[in-house]
Amino acid sequence: MLRSLLEEVRTGGKSVEAAMEALARLPFEAVGDVAVIDRHRHLRSGIPEVVFGLGKSAEEIAEIVGALAQGGGNVLATRVDEDKAAIVLARVPGARWERSARAVVVEQAPIERVGRGTVLVVSAGTSDGPVADEAVVTLRLYGHDVARVVDVGVAGVHRTLARLEDLRSAEVLIVVAGMEGALPSLVAGLVDRPVIAVPTSVGYGASFGGIAALLGMLTSCAAGVTVVNIDNGFGAAVAAAAINRRRGA
Repeated sequence: MLRSLLEEVRTGGKSVEAAMEALARLPFEAVGDVAVIDRHRHLRSGIPEVVFGLGKSAEEIAEIVGALAQGGGNVLATRVDEDKAAIVLARVPGARWERSARAVVVEQAPIERVGRGTVLVVSAGTSDGPVADEAVVTLRLYGHDVARVVDVGVAGVHRTLARLEDLRSAEVLIVVAGMEGALPSLVAGLVDRPVIAVPTSVGYGASFGGIAALLGMLTSCAAGVTVVNIDNGFGAAVAAAAINRRRGA
């Protein structure tokens, strides 16, 4: 938003007075009594503020997403179910719902390609798909090329080995798995690139909602595996984006 504002002043599209009025709302802005949005976060961290939809009403999500979209940039809201998404889409022009990722996206600005290479998102089973899809949607919105490898869990390790060329060609890998969470260890033992492990809450009772996979990944015998929280595809994508981002981009 700040860059666009300065460009408008430079080209004469906005007066100094109008720019001053816009700057008065920066670096943060209250959205009624619902939220205080951080308009400078992308300047500090390279990624704008994201709306976490879980625990918020559809009306709250719509109000926050709408306010962020007024800045002219792209907006992401994660963990938005179908019922809430329908209300948000009706209230926010240009918003779309990514069903598999459970995310609302407002894409209104050109996406600059900032990645050095491809981020490969690997999922152990079909049930891990929504978490992997959240990572994919996030990475694409933030300017990174993404590829997928699906259903290559360790119960059929030959499936993983058959994709070895894809695994080794990626710049960064996000590996998503539930149950015992063994797939990231296998993948990390095959590649010389950063591996970000995402435990999911998929599994029967003794998986304890992803805790078994989380502990398995944290105690991986493959050196250097980085682990994010349970079901946190978004967090894995942000970490991968930071690693894959071209310096100065």
